[in-house]
Amino acid sequence: MKKVAVLLGSLRAHSFSRSLVHALGTIAPEPLSLEIVEIGDMPFYNPDLEGDEAPAAWKHFRGRILEADALLFVTPEYNRSVPAVLKNAIDVGSRPYGQSVWQGKPGAVISISPGRLGGFGANHHLRQSLMCLNVVTMATPEAYIADVASCIDEHGAFADAETQAFLLSYLQRFASWVQLNAGAAASSP
Repeated sequence: MKKVAVLLGSLRAHSFSRSLVHALGTIAPEPLSLEIVEIGDMPFYNPDLEGDEAPAAWKHFRGRILEADALLFVTPEYNRSVPAVLKNAIDVGSRPYGQSVWQGKPGAVISISPGRLGGFGANHHLRQSLMCLNVVTMATPEAYIADVASCIDEHGAFADAETQAFLLSYLQRFASWVQLNAGAAASSP
């Protein structure tokens, strides 16, 4: 199995992002095992807090990402970018300098929106950060889930067969991407 650390850009307990990830878990192909890594309890990144006394939440988070074989980011769009909680997680994982937990890991991005654009701005803004961190991000297919409220039912299952089929295809492609790039983290400088 390939352990996929899933990072959600939303803190809401019943967010569309979380509901979508639970639905994805029901269709994820072998060898993917999706595991949400919670990011809401981490203090904002501050280099003054590094060292032996770094916050326990930072240490736990970094350990979870290091253990993961791959990364899946599922995020809403806030003001054409990612929510602050997700940017903070990216910053915490990239520090201290030279010890980034993101280095060479295969990754993918799914952005969502209750509107029609599907989080296009957040998706591409996030990809820019991931490229800088040497996350080997799957380029295609891209996943922008518009009108997300109509795609997931009140029980957290897919309500739309077309969206389910697309996301199954997306996850199959991601599984191949993870297999293809499985050694990237180990061989990265």
